[in-house]
Amino acid sequence: MGKKDKTLKDVLDLILYENPSTQDEIAEKLGISRRYVTQLLQPLVKDGTVKRAYMIDLKSYEEIVSSVGNYATTKNNMGNALINDMLDNMAKHVHSQLEMSFDAVLEYDEDKANKALEMDYATNNMVEKIRTSVETIVSLNKHSEISKSILYNEMAYDLERVGDYCGHIAKFVINDIYEVDGNVLKKLKKMYKTAQSMISLSMRAFIEGKTELKDDLMELEETIHIMQSKAINLIATQMAESTFDEKERSNYFIYLFRLIKAFKRIGDISVEMMDVAVEFHDNIPRPTTPRTFR
Repeated sequence: MGKKDKTLKDVLDLILYENPSTQDEIAEKLGISRRYVTQLLQPLVKDGTVKRAYMIDLKSYEEIVSSVGNYATTKNNMGNALINDMLDNMAKHVHSQLEMSFDAVLEYDEDKANKALEMDYATNNMVEKIRTSVETIVSLNKHSEISKSILYNEMAYDLERVGDYCGHIAKFVINDIYEVDGNVLKKLKKMYKTAQSMISLSMRAFIEGKTELKDDLMELEETIHIMQSKAINLIATQMAESTFDEKERSNYFIYLFRLIKAFKRIGDISVEMMDVAVEFHDNIPRPTTPRTFR
């Protein structure tokens, strides 16, 4: 593989997996000049392989990387591996988004809260990239199981939903004027760590086929329910001891309940993601009863 071909593949992989927003960002991450990035991308932008906002047509991507070597797998396996990588990258991004959101609460840092909200734009962009990639794989492989391919989209949408709830957590800092009480914060820390673990387990089950992790996940779900009840009871006690002469104090408790609910919903979504993994790998259909009524 020539140096230019390798650099082109590096540029395409960076666009595919890391969602850069500008050519300057691509150049900085790869340690090359912006002018060279422009030189490599210009013909691909013209023929539609790379679209503005830096999205790649997966069929063209396969043709390009196959022409420069290093691909011995079938197109179908390569396409599935690419989407698995994209999902894995999206999960890592959402983990970071949740971490940034909760750090904003811990440190009562409005700048971090705003950064967490900005991260949601990348999360949404990743969903669109996965959706278009799945459509391409289905169109390329006439023998693909469309129902299973669609499950990739469901995992991406579930991660996007987790990202939305990260936004709810970050907005607590932006919307409220009170820091969280220390005793409540201890419960929230436990819910946060449990939620992060639940996301990791459900993603491992889907990416690696380790559906036996469902038992561990359900134990964590029980933990997050218990911590939710303890946090709500503690807040209820604080509410009973408070006066509501000030509107801000009343809003504080409302926003605090939303924050707790956000962690609970992230846990619920993680269980739904595990159900998708079990359907994908074990061919066991997901329950049709909504999660809140099970």
